[in-house]
Amino acid sequence: MNDAYNVTADELRQFIERFEQLESEKKDVTEQQKELMAEAKGRGYDTKVMKKVVALRKRKPDEIAEEEAIIEMYKSALGMA
Repeated sequence: MNDAYNVTADELRQFIERFEQLESEKKDVTEQQKELMAEAKGRGYDTKVMKKVVALRKRKPDEIAEEEAIIEMYKSALGMA
């Protein structure tokens, strides 16, 4: 039982250490994204809109079109169109 525990503990430690490494890498990527957006903002780009565009690019065109149609319908109903 002790040998099985050691193997399991070693494997568990490897998983934990890899997870911690990935967390560190994720933190680095997040920092790079912040720096990139700061540079874009410094050049006059609207970073809030850029983030929305990035989110839109992840979606399917038909989902975007449906959402935009609903937004237009709601705006029209509220006299905003």
